[in-house]
Amino acid sequence: MRRLGAAVAVIALVAGVGGLGLLLLAGPGSRMGWWSFRTGLGLLPWAAYGGIAGMALGVVGLALGGLRVVALVAFLAGAAAFVPPWTFRHTAQSVPPIHDISTDTDDPPRYVAVLARRDGASNPVEYGGPPVAAQQHRAYPDIRPVTLSDPPSRAFARALAAARAQGWEIVAAEPAEGRIEATDTTRWFGFKDDVVVRVKPEGSGSRIDVRSLSRVGRSDVGKNAARIRAYLHALGS
Repeated sequence: MRRLGAAVAVIALVAGVGGLGLLLLAGPGSRMGWWSFRTGLGLLPWAAYGGIAGMALGVVGLALGGLRVVALVAFLAGAAAFVPPWTFRHTAQSVPPIHDISTDTDDPPRYVAVLARRDGASNPVEYGGPPVAAQQHRAYPDIRPVTLSDPPSRAFARALAAARAQGWEIVAAEPAEGRIEATDTTRWFGFKDDVVVRVKPEGSGSRIDVRSLSRVGRSDVGKNAARIRAYLHALGS
């Protein structure tokens, strides 16, 4: 029985570590150009399958005895391989399949400077109109413009400082036009998303609008909305 348990533990370790390896390679491999982002995303389910096998066989190995430390390591590696793809899939299913988020869906801020940098982008910069706006409002009702008491010149300076604080690559900053353009690169897969901030007078203060657009992919898995929230929070604070 212990010999069987040892064999199962070894198989569990191979499955769990293999799944974890696929997970760790999926994003960086895409980022470094080893394969397309679609291939990288396609590795995630296989990482999860390896993780499930590692966890299941790890439990069996622990129950049978023999190499219990190996079986435990296999279970932990399997869990590490399974949880991120499962979380990603759950998040993707809980948000609408859109990739263009704006605080102003009637008149979204327009991209100018980043257009020259979007070679290979499959998503257009033209806004999708009412269908996209309706999905956004249902999923992210909190994504709204921000009004500051500062005059436009001071509000622009605050907006630019907040953009830099996010770690974005600033592509353009045009105070006279009230326009800031930037590109943000996601950490894991290296997806490039373009951001435009618009500052304009409103009453005695200023109104700030933000738009964030993914260059590729039908769904952004909520990333653009999260980015805008973080930016507006930093701007308000």
